[in-house]
Amino acid sequence: MANTSLPSVIAHSRTVIIGVDDSCFSEYAFNFYLNHVRKTGDNIVLVHVPEFHGVIQAPALLTDPGVVHELVKEEEIRTRQLVHKYSEKMKQFGLGGKMKQMTGKVGESIIEASKAENADLIIVGTRGMSKVRRTFLGSVSDYLVHHANVPVLVCRHKEFDAQHDRVHHHHHHR
Repeated sequence: MANTSLPSVIAHSRTVIIGVDDSCFSEYAFNFYLNHVRKTGDNIVLVHVPEFHGVIQAPALLTDPGVVHELVKEEEIRTRQLVHKYSEKMKQFGLGGKMKQMTGKVGESIIEASKAENADLIIVGTRGMSKVRRTFLGSVSDYLVHHANVPVLVCRHKEFDAQHDRVHHHHHHR
């Protein structure tokens, strides 16, 4: 009798959302998934939200349409490279899934994708912001942990954190 439920267990594959950008932190999260979380049959949805770094850093130049066009083009190239890199990784490790590009705020977009894809788990890296910066800006991982309706795995990078703490420790004692 107990065997009747087995086929449905096998048939159900998890949908795992992994937030990616062009940082080493999202690469760490992806690798963490591969090494510690991966299950056969997982359906991976890589979510990328272009942040248009240049646009944010150059507000004075935003009145020049040429500059805006250049910055958007740069972001498109970065996005294409990112899509290529992760497509290759997916192929290399035999992962099933897709990449989803979204616009808007990163945290909100990941939540939106998670609902649309009926995700079972969200995985993100963390940039390891200082406490002060996090207090004022908030972080994507904080947002996800508070707003997601599925478990969120925030992958902290041990070496980076140790190095980050040392650097910031020295700055406070001048």
